[in-house]
Amino acid sequence: MKKIKIGIAVLGCILMMSCGNLGALMSGQGVSNAISSVIGLDKIKVQNLVGTWNYSGPGCAFMSENLLAKAGGEMAAVQIEQKLLPYYQQVGISSNNTVITFKEDGSFSAKVGGTPLMGQYTFDEATQKITLKTLLFSTNCYAKKELGGISVLFEANKLLTILQMASALSGSKDLQTIGELSKNYDGVRIGFDMRK
Repeated sequence: MKKIKIGIAVLGCILMMSCGNLGALMSGQGVSNAISSVIGLDKIKVQNLVGTWNYSGPGCAFMSENLLAKAGGEMAAVQIEQKLLPYYQQVGISSNNTVITFKEDGSFSAKVGGTPLMGQYTFDEATQKITLKTLLFSTNCYAKKELGGISVLFEANKLLTILQMASALSGSKDLQTIGELSKNYDGVRIGFDMRK
């Protein structure tokens, strides 16, 4: 029995070191976020969603505990977020120009990289799915509870569509790299970490 426990511990250490960024996992936040890296495990209520949320960095979550385990857990999420950051910066997403406000009446207003969006939203507490409807498009995203805030997360190709629209309206042409990056994240939702 001791040999099995030691073997599992060694395997865990090898897995963590092979993924890199051990420090991020070993931080208090990394350990506490490991379980919450799956959408829907720590549910948000609609009253918690209402308010103005400001971008604080790239966000990422897995669609299932199985995918989380296969990817190496919270370290994989941290690495994905670190890879997304320079691309977000490249297309001009910052805390100064990316914000979303969910109102009690079911309307929302947002800016993504400074490009304004507005419309109606619905929120399904059971699935944590947010449906955003504007005059130009309708898309689904997911809310995930975070320490001190939430993440608003999309399927990678849906986020790319939104960023392309914002980019076209702002005249930026720097989205090819995000398109290539998004192909690598099947089963992962990516988007924005938000704080009030």
